[in-house]
Amino acid sequence: MTKQELTDRTKRFSVRIVKMVRSLDPDFATKVLLSQVIRSGTSVGANYRAAACIAKSEKDFINKLQIVEEELDETIFWLEILIDTGIIKKENFLN
Repeated sequence: MTKQELTDRTKRFSVRIVKMVRSLDPDFATKVLLSQVIRSGTSVGANYRAAACIAKSEKDFINKLQIVEEELDETIFWLEILIDTGIIKKENFLN
């Protein structure tokens, strides 16, 4: 996969996160969870773009990719919480 393909893919992921959040009618607890998932989920693409486009060196690129990985892991955690609490259905999110 090229840098451009991954840049596009992470952007599409961010868009899917925003669309998912906008589709829900949240109560207070859900709003808190959704704010977490939208923050970490959209930061994946932004951080990857920074890594791919403006890394100053290979070491800087790797460091930025580690941030992307951390944000993805955090997003997975929040999505699991949303699924485990029944706020979203796993099969609806994966489609």
